[in-house]
Amino acid sequence: MRLYNTIKRKKEEFAPLDGNKVNMYVCGITAYDLCHIGHARSAVVFDVLVRYLRYKGYNVTFVRNFTDVDDKIINRANESGGDPAELAEKYIQEFYVDMDKLNVLRADIEPKCTEHIPEMVKLTGHLIEKGHAYATDSGDVYFRVRSFEGYGKLSGRNVEDMRSGARIEPGEEKEDPLDFALWKSAKPGEPSWESPWGLGRPGWHLECSAMSEKYMQLPFDIHGGGQDLSFPHHENEIAQSEAATGKEMARFWVHNGFVQINSEKMSKSLGNFFTIRDITDKFLSETLRYFLLTMHYRSPLDFSFEALEEAEKGIRRVYRAMEQMEEALQKSKWSKAALPEEITAELDELEKNWDAAMEDDMNTAAALGQVFNAVRLAGRIAEEKSWRKSEGGRDAWTRILENLRKWGSVIGVFERKPSDFLAELKACMLERRGIDVSKVEELVVARQDARKDKDFARSDEIRDELAEMGVEVKDTPQGAVWDVV
Repeated sequence: MRLYNTIKRKKEEFAPLDGNKVNMYVCGITAYDLCHIGHARSAVVFDVLVRYLRYKGYNVTFVRNFTDVDDKIINRANESGGDPAELAEKYIQEFYVDMDKLNVLRADIEPKCTEHIPEMVKLTGHLIEKGHAYATDSGDVYFRVRSFEGYGKLSGRNVEDMRSGARIEPGEEKEDPLDFALWKSAKPGEPSWESPWGLGRPGWHLECSAMSEKYMQLPFDIHGGGQDLSFPHHENEIAQSEAATGKEMARFWVHNGFVQINSEKMSKSLGNFFTIRDITDKFLSETLRYFLLTMHYRSPLDFSFEALEEAEKGIRRVYRAMEQMEEALQKSKWSKAALPEEITAELDELEKNWDAAMEDDMNTAAALGQVFNAVRLAGRIAEEKSWRKSEGGRDAWTRILENLRKWGSVIGVFERKPSDFLAELKACMLERRGIDVSKVEELVVARQDARKDKDFARSDEIRDELAEMGVEVKDTPQGAVWDVV
């Protein structure tokens, strides 16, 4: 497998340092609000990476942290008159609700910042001893950026360029404008802990260095997060960890791209900010997950409700094909005929191409392309009478279904019973569009009556009326069936 390594600016062949064991750390949420679609993308991307590595047979230890003390948490708690710890715990639980709906697996280890204060105090003291950090008279502790020769290697920034225009804010006791806080002295009413420098709390960057080193030996194989974390957060993690230990922090740095809203950056001030729940109130969670996989994880992803509707059509098409294959396979009698050799070769090629797409920097967009190639092949078999009645056709459908389920288990979609998913999707679409089910069923019956009376003009009028409502009627041997389109 080849993964794009941010620190090397290129794709590299991935192999764990320790045989079959993969150690992977991903930065989690700061728990002060409901998760938005950007959080959803990052969570789904790294969930797929974990699933794929395990699918390949690796023994993966996945660590994802929770930041449960931070300026944002404290400020939000002050606004509401609540307790910062209670606020953080509330939003950690809300995170689980959203992620469970998105079929995101729990991490193996999920450390919280407040449960690892001793490790952070120890790491800060070690950096001071080595001359990479300094305490101020007020009890703040800063990292000396210029003391770490490799600073900027992840983001590609030059220290001298960064220093141009940088300044020390009033009240700060930094030696250099680029230095960043490891430990913050306590302010009245804020959560704080004992330390050699007085009461205080850790800086944001410090926690990931301390927690990752506790649970995984350096260097670990993969460190992940959103593109926005590359600088300064991940850059500062590298500086802290490598300055303290003299060891490389992580071998592969993997970052997912931004989510844009109608080609603009998502922002509350622009009024284009969507939480996961804003979306799943209108669309199924699996539709959102599927949508997040339709672009390569490193590319910007442009979100709109129109794009989500297109994704909805795509996932419905796959589930419908799965349902049709399952129904067709209920037959007990099949002719002895085999399919042409080129069909078997096409199936072989599909499987090969799906693997190749995932091996090439986890290209889920290309992998989904192979899913639709498989759906099209299943349809071609159904259209050819001699194929669909043959043992060859049966075996091909069985193989396609097995592939769709196997691939779905890796990317976290297509895992449900098709009839259950399609029924839930239909109900979701009816509610979103405000379609009156009783009215639809009344019109469908009236259309059937008109057809029985050979009043085809009236039948066509009703069909057109249903179409205007967004409902399509099909006549089958079992009678008229309708669906939302």
